[in-house]
Amino acid sequence: MPTLAEKLRAATHRATTSLVHRGWRWLQETGSVSAARPGSYRFGAIGEHTRLTFPLGSVFNERWIHLGTHCIIGQGVSLSAGFLPGIDLGPSPIIRIGSGCVIGKDSHIVGHHSITIGDDVWTGPGVYITDENHSYDDPDLPIGKQWPRNEPVCIGPGSWIGTGAVILPGATLGRNVVVAANAVVRGTVPDHSIVAGAPARVVRRYTPDEGWQPPIRTVAPKPIPEGITHEELVALIGWDLRIPKTPTQEADPIA
Repeated sequence: MPTLAEKLRAATHRATTSLVHRGWRWLQETGSVSAARPGSYRFGAIGEHTRLTFPLGSVFNERWIHLGTHCIIGQGVSLSAGFLPGIDLGPSPIIRIGSGCVIGKDSHIVGHHSITIGDDVWTGPGVYITDENHSYDDPDLPIGKQWPRNEPVCIGPGSWIGTGAVILPGATLGRNVVVAANAVVRGTVPDHSIVAGAPARVVRRYTPDEGWQPPIRTVAPKPIPEGITHEELVALIGWDLRIPKTPTQEADPIA
């Protein structure tokens, strides 16, 4: 049988743990950044229902960063434009992130020239995307001090970037591309492709004429039943996967 003192210590520990967890949830809610509560940040654009999760990573020159609507930017994500805070980068945004995007925890998006991420792009944690690389023309000069080379990066809508992947300067990913975990991507990746490796190469691709090549060996998911309404589908999966339309746009049909 525990003594009264042991019972009191246990109760105190439980109360302290509960208090810490409640305090942390309060910090997460209060410290998150949104259009309605930007705090000290002044993004070039931040869409409705977009949230940057607390604690943020390194964020600077956010005036040249544009975020679409309904995005989730995970904890510890770094968003930086240019070399140093406080410099003038010109009239155009450097980093553009579309609507409905999810950027995984501890990812880094480092832009100096142009990084464009389309709608509905999701990444795993620890993804690195940059449009700059240092040259190595002088073998005697430290590489970090050599003049950088910038090339724009474009990631097509609907793509998935796996955990730990690296997107290098000049990479152009098409629509609905899958980048495998820890892949290193450069060059052009066609629509509806799956790439893997370092450097990444296409390991599977879909075309209307041939379908998936090589064929997918897993069982295909069941199609959405005919006649199901959008409301029924939302109730089934628990949340709405579609970016809300503006009043001037028509909603896409489910099937």
